[in-house]
Amino acid sequence: MIPFVDLKAQYNSIKDEINTAVLNVLDSTQFVLGSEVTAFEEEFAAYCDADYGIAVNTGTSALHLALLAAGIGAGDEVVTTPFTFVATVAAICYTGATPVFVDIDPVSYTIDVTQIEAAITERTKAILPVHLYGQPADMEPILEIARRYGLTVIEDAAQAHRAEYQGQRVGSIGDLGCFSFYPGKNLGAYGEGGMVVTNNPEHARAVRMLRDWGQEQRYHHVIKGFNYRMEGLQGAILRVKLRYLDQWTDARRAHAARYDELLKSSVKTPVAMPYSHHVYHVYALRSQQRDILQQRLHERGIQTGIHYPIPVHLQQAYADLGYHSGDFPVAEAAAKEVLSLPMYPELPQEHLETIVAAVRESVSC
Repeated sequence: MIPFVDLKAQYNSIKDEINTAVLNVLDSTQFVLGSEVTAFEEEFAAYCDADYGIAVNTGTSALHLALLAAGIGAGDEVVTTPFTFVATVAAICYTGATPVFVDIDPVSYTIDVTQIEAAITERTKAILPVHLYGQPADMEPILEIARRYGLTVIEDAAQAHRAEYQGQRVGSIGDLGCFSFYPGKNLGAYGEGGMVVTNNPEHARAVRMLRDWGQEQRYHHVIKGFNYRMEGLQGAILRVKLRYLDQWTDARRAHAARYDELLKSSVKTPVAMPYSHHVYHVYALRSQQRDILQQRLHERGIQTGIHYPIPVHLQQAYADLGYHSGDFPVAEAAAKEVLSLPMYPELPQEHLETIVAAVRESVSC
C-alpha cells in the first residue's frame, strides 16, 4: 500500500538528531515549556518574520487564544470560511462569538474576498481567513476591508508553514497568525503542538498569560487562563525539524509540479495563485467522479484523503448556526469533488509515477 503520509520515513531521515534532542530534554526534566520551547518560539517566530511566538499545546488552542487576545467574546461575530477543518470554527465558538460564513473562491478554495464585506455587521470583530491546503488566502483585500471596518485579522496558517503571500510569509501578515504542529503537518511534532505569532506586544502578552493559567508570575493569576502549554519534548523535536523545513517544502513543491505535469490532461489539478508560494500540505485534485476514483485507487493500493467531505455549515454540530444546504454552493461543490493524493517530502518518485498511472487508468475506465 502506498501511504497517504509516511511519518516513519521522515523520522528515519533525522533519527539521530531527534533522539539526541529527546534525551537532552529527559536529562533536563524540563517537560513543560522550558528552554527548548523558548528557543523554538524565538526561532519559529523569526522564520515567520514575526516579533513574537507563543507555543501552545495544539493548533486549536492557538486559534482560541488568538481570538481571546484580540478581545473576541460573546455577542461578537467572526467572518470565516465553511471549507476548512472544524477547528477553525470550533475556536470561534469557544469564545462565545458567532462564526459567520462566506463562500470560497472556486479556483483557490480559500475565502472569497468579494463576499466578505456583505457579511460584516455592527457585531463583526474579526476576519479569520484560512490558508487552505498550504495556499495563502488573498490577504491584500482582506487587510484593506479590515482596516476600513476596524477589524482584527487572524490567520489560520495551520496548513501553511513556509507559505508566502506576495513574498511575505503567512502568519505575520495579519494581526495574529496561528499554526498547528499536528504530526502530519508540514512541520509536525511527535504529538500535538501549536503556536501564535504576532508583531503586537500586547497580543503576545495576552496569549502568553492565557496559555498558562492567566499568570505572568507563578501563582499570581491576572486573568482566567487555560492549561495550553507546549511540552518540552515537542519544542526540542520541532527545533530539529525546523532546520529541514525549507528542503522539505522544496520537495513538496517538486512533487506537486510533477503531479501537475503528468495529471493536467486527465483531471482538474490544483491551481497555485499568482500571489502565492504554495506549500502543498495537501495536493487536492478535483473530479466529479471523486468517490469512484478514490475506490479505484484504494483497490490499486493507494491511500488518499478527502479534505473536507462536509463543509462546516452542514455539520450536525453546527446546525444551530442556522445554515442550510445551498447557502455556499462553491464550497459544497468542492466538498463533493476534491481528492487528496499522497504528499510528503520523502514520497519516492516511483510511488508518484505509480499514483499518476493509477489515476489516469481510473478516470479513463
